[in-house]
Amino acid sequence: MKDEVTSEQTTESKPRTRSPFNAIRAIDYTVIFVRDMAAMRRFYEGVLALSLLRELSPNWIEYGLGSNTLALARPSRTAADPPTPTGSASLQLAFRVSAAEVDACADELVRQGVALLSPPTNQPFGHRTLFFRDPDGNLLEIYAEI
Repeated sequence: MKDEVTSEQTTESKPRTRSPFNAIRAIDYTVIFVRDMAAMRRFYEGVLALSLLRELSPNWIEYGLGSNTLALARPSRTAADPPTPTGSASLQLAFRVSAAEVDACADELVRQGVALLSPPTNQPFGHRTLFFRDPDGNLLEIYAEI
């Protein structure tokens, strides 16, 4: 019975097909679905000083971040999902800066009245991090590799 082949062996010997998703090379843009567009816009433009890339409508605003785009949008623009419940984050964004800029960002956030969840801290995995929330409660991180 040495010639018997198990289904596991035949599965392993079949060539794997290439997934079309292997073509993905980067995240081009990220959309934050917002509850309060005015408060979120004031925060991302006024506090984080992001540069407005374009405003497609009052329900869709884009900011340029290097080669990426960060968009603020009302959920009804692309899907009928209900807003994320108040008090729960729907995402975490990490913004990379230099090590010295982590502390400068913390100082600026405090100056503008933004509560820090965690002050600048050197992490054992080699990052200096700072955590806070945007007006909709999303978790934001400023970090540097150290």
